[in-house]
Amino acid sequence: MTQLALPGLNAPASIRIDRWGLPHIRAKNPRDAFFVQGFNAVRDRLWQIDLWRKRGLGLLAADFGPGYLMQDRGARLLLYRGDMAPEWAAYGPDAEEICTTFARGINAGVDLVLDGTLPLPPEFVELGTKPAHWAPEDVVRIRTHCLARNATSELARQKVQALASPEVDLLRMPLSPPVPDDEWVTMDGTPLPDDVLTTYLLATAPVSFSAERLAATLDEAPLWSALDPALNVLRHETPPEGSNNWALAPSQTATGRAIMASDPHRAHAAPSLRYMVHLSAPGLDVIGAGEPSSPGIMAGHNGTAAFSLTIFCADQEDLMVHETLPDAPHSYRYGTGHEEMTRIDEVFTVKGAPDQTLPLYFTRHGPVLWQDEGRNLALSLRTVFTDPGTAPYMASLKSMRATTMNDFREALETWGAPSVNMVYADTTGDICWQAAAYVPRRNGWRGLAPVPGDGRFEWQGYMTAAELPATVNPEDGVVWSANEMNIPDGWNHAAATVGHEWLEDGRAERISERLRTGTVNDIADNCALQTDTHSGYSARLVAHIPAQAPDAARALLGHWNGHADADSAAALLAEMWLSSHLRPALLARVAPDPALRKWFGSGSIATVVRMLEGRHPGLARVAGLDDDAARDTFLAETLAAAWEDAVTRFGSDPATWRWGDLHKGWFDHALTPLGTDFDVGPLDKGGSSTTVMMAHYEASDYRVRIGASVRMVVDVGAWDNSVWINAPGQSGLPGTPHYDDLAPLWAMGDYVPMPYSEAAVEAATATRIDLLPG
Repeated sequence: MTQLALPGLNAPASIRIDRWGLPHIRAKNPRDAFFVQGFNAVRDRLWQIDLWRKRGLGLLAADFGPGYLMQDRGARLLLYRGDMAPEWAAYGPDAEEICTTFARGINAGVDLVLDGTLPLPPEFVELGTKPAHWAPEDVVRIRTHCLARNATSELARQKVQALASPEVDLLRMPLSPPVPDDEWVTMDGTPLPDDVLTTYLLATAPVSFSAERLAATLDEAPLWSALDPALNVLRHETPPEGSNNWALAPSQTATGRAIMASDPHRAHAAPSLRYMVHLSAPGLDVIGAGEPSSPGIMAGHNGTAAFSLTIFCADQEDLMVHETLPDAPHSYRYGTGHEEMTRIDEVFTVKGAPDQTLPLYFTRHGPVLWQDEGRNLALSLRTVFTDPGTAPYMASLKSMRATTMNDFREALETWGAPSVNMVYADTTGDICWQAAAYVPRRNGWRGLAPVPGDGRFEWQGYMTAAELPATVNPEDGVVWSANEMNIPDGWNHAAATVGHEWLEDGRAERISERLRTGTVNDIADNCALQTDTHSGYSARLVAHIPAQAPDAARALLGHWNGHADADSAAALLAEMWLSSHLRPALLARVAPDPALRKWFGSGSIATVVRMLEGRHPGLARVAGLDDDAARDTFLAETLAAAWEDAVTRFGSDPATWRWGDLHKGWFDHALTPLGTDFDVGPLDKGGSSTTVMMAHYEASDYRVRIGASVRMVVDVGAWDNSVWINAPGQSGLPGTPHYDDLAPLWAMGDYVPMPYSEAAVEAATATRIDLLPG
């Protein structure tokens, strides 16, 4: 047991860290609970939250030099700059107090690190920097780490349609529901440079480190206006950073208690994006996952109700193309006249150089991301993030404490961002799905491509959870979401556009199919569904293997059960065929021009499979695959190439092939390019980009880049039966036991207990820290 004195703490408190690294914080009052949560974030994740804060506020150059100046400028363009009163109010009447207390807890922990009481994480030592103190506003003003859509897709759509057609663009991004052909008359056809969104992409990217960037001089700062090409982040496809969640009513479970399951999917990194925590004080007893830089939790339970979220793919961004005046480049045409851009001069501290003052410009729509004075053009971003109430996940301060379904749904009415599918289940047996977000009301266009910023395309306020769809206590006793198009039939998409770009990867269909069988009815069954490796798209693709394909390949895939298990030889061949051969060959046919090809990424699996099934005849004609003979030849040739590729890599005997020998879980640390050894991996990994157990990879190296950041299954009412996993571990301190202890369990699809009751917590406690007022 350790004792520490914390100035700012009102009464004695404790942190009991269980054997899996989950901290159980107990305090005498809620204020102290959030104070200790801030302190605990320093104890376990200081380097991570300090870097996130400096990135989001545009303070990187002060620590790391001129190579980060342009990223700082981009971040400050996207900071929330509005009135703080409505900002705080959106998250609850006590949100400002909670964030103030949380920031003070962080600062108390930082002070203990600076005076040597707590260890300085090795990343600070490696880079010669120190952690900084927080202001309460720092918790909410940063928006650039939020999942948003669809600025990059709008630009890509304009580019593809200029070089090809709307149907060809469906190979990049399917649209659901389909849109009428006359939609594209609203698109601004002004040719824009390919790098017009560089500032946006840089502002929203994670921080990269390299010797060259850290050594950059002030004169070289403009060279770092774009991302390090080695990061391969300047992409024009939407990564599948989604989630699964569902809830089962008591009538559908073996125990007569509801079950809630949650597994958000995000980019893998070390340390983990998410953090599990238990906060207990009079009137507050919540446990679950959040982000270590924010108070509270976003998914878990409060002893009465369980809740979780996935991304609801509402469109919350629009690109606005402005015509500027020839003699006044910071004036733009609007309505029958013109308006002046707002200029804000920002001062940036730069390590090893004088302070730099850089101008930021804003139109009435938002930050100016690009300007070409010679062409009298500018591009600005209209986004929910410039408006109050859109700090990522912060409305969970209200929703996590709701103990009735009605109160929960009411709390979501001020949930701004990200746009989410919320599922809920409580001890009374109520379950629901509720879409929650600030969704722009567009009049006359759907937000799918850049539009003129001259006043014809303005948002008319927002739809909120009060107007968005929901399912309450359905007769079949199940609710779920997996980022699919789940707007109900009969919705007027023209009058109330929500979005058309959903994740079509088969997860939702598989979850629905399994839940409706009635066989997923206990904790183990739900864990098995979360780690399910069956790919419906792969099975559909295999069904089209022609007779002229190599006999050995046909035999191997013909007996495959469609599960991308780590020890599966058939999964290895199927995934190599799809990712390294079939899709690249198809894209080469559809987009032989490199100027067009670069906008497609790897191509939509859903569109590829549907085209081969005959449901995109126009696209098939472009690809030269509009008759059976041509299609069969194409499939046979690409499968033969995949077979030879597998033989070259893994030997001639398919009995020795394993998907996990190619497909690896890996958690990168930001300092890896500097020669540190803080990565976690490689780990043999099952699943794929089209399985419920999301394990998204790129064919360049088959490394798993996106998957479950946390998995949990909650037994509603018998809380100690609940389970979870967070990879690679709870701690952000390399070399400590909880830094990577959960990664092997995660790779195997295992879970650990989630103790909640006092007795269960006490029995699981491995380390205890008693905190005293300083």
